[in-house]
Amino acid sequence: MSPTPERVKQLLESADFGDRLKAVNLIRELEPAIGFELLKTAAADSNVRVRYAAVSQFTTLGPQNRTEAEALLRQALMTDPEPDVQAAAADALGGLQCTDAFEDLQSVYHGTEEWLVKFSIIAALGELGDRRAFDLLQSALDSSNELVATAAIGSLGELKDDRAIPILLKYVDADDWQVRHRVVQALSQFDTPETKAALKTLSQDRAAAVAETAKHHLGN
Repeated sequence: MSPTPERVKQLLESADFGDRLKAVNLIRELEPAIGFELLKTAAADSNVRVRYAAVSQFTTLGPQNRTEAEALLRQALMTDPEPDVQAAAADALGGLQCTDAFEDLQSVYHGTEEWLVKFSIIAALGELGDRRAFDLLQSALDSSNELVATAAIGSLGELKDDRAIPILLKYVDADDWQVRHRVVQALSQFDTPETKAALKTLSQDRAAAVAETAKHHLGN
């Protein structure tokens, strides 16, 4: 039996955070417009797990009211005390293509020491496709956290800014095959003689995953 809005609302008001977490999961089964309203309540919950679960759902339900969703997500990004929630907010802002949030994302990136938040912001900037992010993404390549640096490679590709091509080409011979794999995906966003030549080289890569992905993008 599908849950009713009344039942979900009742669970959201429970003193037991387990009930409230269950309610957030049940929101997926409701009409999107109704679910969106209930999700706003859950996003302000006192328990971090409930807030995280709620904020993570805004990528799906945010289109019901993009203005309200963006405002809520930007607030969570900027003020939530838990890095997991901030990261989820960054993910959702990217998924919803909230380009107006660029400055907030940039500010939080520079102000946090949490690698997960930095990683999520770098990934989100790629989804936004806003070329204002170029300098930040370029600087993120020098991050001491390899995951953040690798995410920056992918996001530079998603940005589709030709200034990234010579930067990305430097990573064709990276020692880590996962970095080379991300480079393949990034270079596939461009259609120039240089990127085609690099993809051809990578199609012969010693790592099968890298070679196969490069061949796919070359149409082989």
